[in-house]
Amino acid sequence: MARAVRLLIALAFLACVAPWHSPALAQDDEAAMLLVAHPAFRDVDYRQTVLLAAPGPNGGHVGVILNRPTKRSLSSLFPEHEPSKKVLEPVHYGGPFSRGALVALVKTDTAPGAGTVQVMKNLYMAFRVNTIDQVIESRPNDARYYVGYVGWRPGELKSEIDRGIWSVLGADIDVVFRKDTESMWEEMLQQTKRIRAGVDVPYAAAFTGSFSKIIFDPR
Repeated sequence: MARAVRLLIALAFLACVAPWHSPALAQDDEAAMLLVAHPAFRDVDYRQTVLLAAPGPNGGHVGVILNRPTKRSLSSLFPEHEPSKKVLEPVHYGGPFSRGALVALVKTDTAPGAGTVQVMKNLYMAFRVNTIDQVIESRPNDARYYVGYVGWRPGELKSEIDRGIWSVLGADIDVVFRKDTESMWEEMLQQTKRIRAGVDVPYAAAFTGSFSKIIFDPR
């Protein structure tokens, strides 16, 4: 992969080892989870999204948006990288952190290389360029590729969940690699409503930090 690409992906890995935002849910803090955006959450990056989030370095969490596929192929992003032409699925938009960098979710029973975070059993998130290169060259379609990702500092994700921004579901690898994501948010939202079975989730009146531009519709 081109040297410039390596530098961009390295940025994502460096961000990965920085302090992040974490959660303490009514659920195991060490477990991966699906985050379903509240219908009134209007932030342009997260509106009607489903995220995969997992514990990351330094007590925070890291994740990607699952239902924002782009129309770009990996080979169109890296035309000089011949192995990228083997990747069949489009690249997905993973989140607003390091938008110019590539990360990958890799289905494998062992870590695919350095610079990875184990998300759940048989699933790793790769940040380091050499590791992503190896995946593309050896098992290109055992992974999904994202531009950008999402990160939380310690305590931040818990705060967002407590405020009602996200509903939480257990992580499911079939959902993570689902091909048709168009109706994913609506389906996951209905699932959270069934699980709550009438339990009221309070609206958040205001948000701070990176979500200060959120506009809530009280209807």
